[in-house]
Amino acid sequence: MKISVIGSGRLGSTTAFEIINRELANEIVLVDIIQNLPQGEAMDLNQMASEKGKSIYVVGSNDYKDIEGSSVVVVTAGVARKPGMTRMDLLKTNAPIVRDVTKEIVRYAKDSIIIVVSNPMDVMTYVALKTSKFERNRVIGMGGQLDSARYREILSQMLGVSRSSVRALVIGEHGETMFPIPRFSYAGYSRVSDLLSQEKLKEAEERTRKIAAEVIALKGATVFAPISCITTLIESIVKDKKDLLPVSAYLNGEYGLKDLCLGVPAIIGRNGIEKIIELDLNEEERARFNNSAAAVRKAIDELLTLKVIE
Repeated sequence: MKISVIGSGRLGSTTAFEIINRELANEIVLVDIIQNLPQGEAMDLNQMASEKGKSIYVVGSNDYKDIEGSSVVVVTAGVARKPGMTRMDLLKTNAPIVRDVTKEIVRYAKDSIIIVVSNPMDVMTYVALKTSKFERNRVIGMGGQLDSARYREILSQMLGVSRSSVRALVIGEHGETMFPIPRFSYAGYSRVSDLLSQEKLKEAEERTRKIAAEVIALKGATVFAPISCITTLIESIVKDKKDLLPVSAYLNGEYGLKDLCLGVPAIIGRNGIEKIIELDLNEEERARFNNSAAAVRKAIDELLTLKVIE
């Protein structure tokens, strides 16, 4: 199994680190436009793998041809979100980067599954899908897992229970219009909506929405939580686990929406997105989901106007 990661910054290199720890590949390729960076990261990672006695080889490259034969390609390339920036602020810069990276993936790894991490993630997933012309199951955006993990942490603290007792779900845009959905989140066998007051639920939601910006303000970037989510997604593909995970998927009629990528629960296996799960949303939840879709649609329309995608 060969897995490639485009972008060798903190997020890309630590994703490779976690892939090694979970032993999900025989070969990992790190690609970056910066000379010497992926090669240096590869040397360091190979020495770490050696210390652990793991037979996984890491290649660092500035040439996309080295991703040839990859089963999974993770796209982390682009400008990272800086303090004070929204994910949508990144739109005009990162869309051409993701488009050009995707063209190289099509050229050298046409049978791969693409995992998009670059922000604004839902829109970048759409760019990768439209550029690659891959089947929609083979282009997946990683974001809902991360938002859900953050919501889970906050609920665990509020309820005073272990993290392992909480199942949390956030759907919609991986951005400002995301919304935690307490009616489909559980602590033990009880719905979170039955355990917390409306005031506390609103507090949990606001904390979930703002927590990424807080981490960025404190340390410059979010790293460890995202790479764990990326690798969990890879693991479900590589091992054909059929995990039910919130991901950004291309909707073609599901939830009454078409031609955009948005965060929804989906079964993830060897073929990528094997089934999109349609939740029975109530009127309020449906309105919020549609509002989130409208925000992503607006960004997509802007890219169409700029002719970044066609």
